Order: sequence, then structure tokens, then C-alpha cells
Amino acid sequence: MADSSTQSIVISGSPERVTEVICDFASYPDWIDAIKHAEVTTEYEDGYAAAVRFSIDAGIMADEYTLVYEYAEDLSRIEWCLEQPSKVQKTQEGSYDLVDNGDGTTTVTYTLRVELAMSMLGMFQRKAEKMIMDSALKDLKRRVESGD
Repeated sequence: MADSSTQSIVISGSPERVTEVICDFASYPDWIDAIKHAEVTTEYEDGYAAAVRFSIDAGIMADEYTLVYEYAEDLSRIEWCLEQPSKVQKTQEGSYDLVDNGDGTTTVTYTLRVELAMSMLGMFQRKAEKMIMDSALKDLKRRVESGD
């Protein structure tokens, strides 16, 4: 499997607000262009999503897949993995780690590891992961800071 890629961003907002936005999967199509549909298919007893079905179309790549989520008890870490291989992905593992900076901001670290069904040179795969993470973190920052 490919090495993981990691990227961080500081967001003006509490960890609780960042978690609220991350966990509002149904609204992802409203603020993430590539996601056309997101549906929570199963939930834990506390109401957090256990599995979410996504439909994406990023122009050169379209896919449908389900991610299975787990949460740290204090919600400082949200992690996921691909339930089963999709048309495009063999595996996907990722996480958000949230750190309260104590000044009204939160540092969010996004880690992602994807193995595609098609062969891709390592440097191109890492570049694609970096682009995905960069876009995801900027979109998350914009959404949290806009108050939507």
C-alpha cells in the first residue's frame, strides 16, 4: 500500500465546531464540489455516522464508495476506512486529528492513504493525495469560518 500523506491547517473555530462540520456528512455536497451525494447508511448509538455512502465526480474520476468511521471518545480524532473496494479504489484510510490551540483556533491534521485500482506511479499518487487534502482542508476551513 502507498505511504500516507499528511497536511495540517489552522481554522478559526473550536474543535467542537470543526467536528460538527466534519460530521455533517449530508451537507458535504453543499461545500465540496466533487461530492455529489453523501448519505449516512448506519449510525452508532450516540448518533454519529458509522458508515457513509459517497458519490463523487471530480471530472476525470467518478466513483461510489462507502467509508466506515470511528471516533475518539473526546472526538479529537475521526478516522475512516473504505468498507470494500470500489471501481476506482482498492483501499482508503484516513483521519482528522483536531487540536485545540487555546485561542479560539483548531489545528486540523488530515492524513490520507489511498490505493487505487489502477496502477499509478508513486509520485503522481502522492501529488493527487496532496491535492485532495489541500482542497479538503481549505473547503473545511471556509465552511467552519463562514458559520454555515
